[in-house]
Amino acid sequence: MKRLIASLAVAPLVFLPAAAQAGELLDEFRIGGSGILDSDSSGDKGFVGSAEVFLAPFESTHSGVAKVLLEPRVQLGVSGGSSGTDQVYTGLNWHLPLGETFFAEAGFGGTVHNGNLASGEGPLLGCRFLFREHVAFGMKVTDTVSVMATADHSSHANLCDGPNDGITHAGLAIGVKF
Repeated sequence: MKRLIASLAVAPLVFLPAAAQAGELLDEFRIGGSGILDSDSSGDKGFVGSAEVFLAPFESTHSGVAKVLLEPRVQLGVSGGSSGTDQVYTGLNWHLPLGETFFAEAGFGGTVHNGNLASGEGPLLGCRFLFREHVAFGMKVTDTVSVMATADHSSHANLCDGPNDGITHAGLAIGVKF
């Protein structure tokens, strides 16, 4: 599974330049780093790196709040570290501008992971597929570069048998828009 995660993390770096020139498909690429917010049941520790690609937002003719709600971006990402649970995830991401410089984001989707299900060290996650939610608060540094504080949580919301310790990260990311 670690080789799969590593391959998926490198793939966007290889195909990104060609895809960005090929059309309007890609909106943003991000890399980030975070720490695991520890709970009583979590044994994951240390640094977690992430790489994410955001596809161009859906288009609508609406404005204001309706525009934000009806124009999410598809998010594809990987995260992992030497002492943590690796994840491959996807979902929808809603971007809310807060003036010219700042923005907030929220997202929801799913993830598949290589962590423990019902026994062993680290969080006991109960099933292989989990829900994943994330939030970010960011600042545009230039028209194409932004920095943001991020947080995400993955768990199965008690929809499958077994423990549901969940995994929560908080960190920083840098994004480059196309």
